[in-house]
Amino acid sequence: MSVKSTRPRSSVSGQSPQSDPPPQAREGNRNSSDLAARRSSAARRRRLNIYALRVAFAVLWIGSWELTTSLNWVDPFFFGHPSGIVVRLWTWITDGTALGPLWLQVAVTMQETVLGFLVGSVLGAAFGILLGRVALLAEILSPFIKGANSIPRVVLGGLFAIMFGLGLSGKVATATVLVFFVVFFNAFQGVREVDRNLIANARILGADNRRMTAEIIIPSSLSWILASLHISFGLAIVGAVVGELFGATAGVGQLIYNAQHTFDINGVFAGMLLLAVMALVAEGILTAIENRLIKWRPRQLSGEIPI
Repeated sequence: MSVKSTRPRSSVSGQSPQSDPPPQAREGNRNSSDLAARRSSAARRRRLNIYALRVAFAVLWIGSWELTTSLNWVDPFFFGHPSGIVVRLWTWITDGTALGPLWLQVAVTMQETVLGFLVGSVLGAAFGILLGRVALLAEILSPFIKGANSIPRVVLGGLFAIMFGLGLSGKVATATVLVFFVVFFNAFQGVREVDRNLIANARILGADNRRMTAEIIIPSSLSWILASLHISFGLAIVGAVVGELFGATAGVGQLIYNAQHTFDINGVFAGMLLLAVMALVAEGILTAIENRLIKWRPRQLSGEIPI
């Protein structure tokens, strides 16, 4: 028998045999997998429970409203009733409104809202970042900005109606003002909250003001700005509707105005429901955009559902 034949097989091939992981490691892997599966299942159950409770709340709220008005415990002339609101909406969808097709009224209000939202957001973010970066300019303009922010928006709506007439410009201007201040203050505060150590390190590495703003300041304050946009779109709708209430030839706000002056309470609630649906759709779109732009942000806790 040769010496080669007496060597272990592993030494002949020059490779060490692969040993199986110890039982403790296998048990730890199984425990981790089981824990992750339990957490995922618990999060899924929690989401289902929340959705079920939301549906139950809506059914209880609408059902009690319908019941109390049907039994005349609450006067339906002043408070309307859900079935009447559905009938009014269906009439608008099938037969149109006094101002024209329903989709046209929604499109007019949405156009005013989106334009005001975009203009107000861009101006608010730009001025907020500018004043956040230039302390002297912020100190000079501070009393003027605070004074302008204290002016009631309803007054501005009437002023813009006089200045721009019944066309698109007055509604867009009112929506722009409502959006501007919310985005401005958030952008300004976001710039002020940037980590000073991060700015100092960028200075040490030779970053100039332009690169500092583009690569440090704006990305760091982006979460503040995007957070303000969720509120701002609803305010843009308010601005567009306020402008329509002061005078318009079309729009959801004009529908509400006409229903109010004909004592059609179901029509008023139907218009409000349309505005709520528009706001919820826009909220979903903004949330999707935010999740795409801020991928570096830590994910929400498992099972957490945003408001």
